[in-house]
Amino acid sequence: MVRVEGRVQGVCFRHYACKTAIELGLSGWVRNCPDGAVEALVHGPDKAVQRMLEWLEHGPSSAIVSRIQVNPADGEALPSGFKITH
Repeated sequence: MVRVEGRVQGVCFRHYACKTAIELGLSGWVRNCPDGAVEALVHGPDKAVQRMLEWLEHGPSSAIVSRIQVNPADGEALPSGFKITH
């Protein structure tokens, strides 16, 4: 599970995160949090996951990422493909 804080809502962060994850062949989801952060569950080959984490550190050009936290997501069900959830 990845939590991204900063100016990450209202800047198409989820859309571009989803697009990037699909391009990398990852599965999982991305969603907005009520406190203004964005969360993502990312699963796939280690190299692709690492590239996604690097992208999440800055996001799209209109975002300002102030902090990223990465924690294991034990037992989390994975959707097929990558989706934007609520």
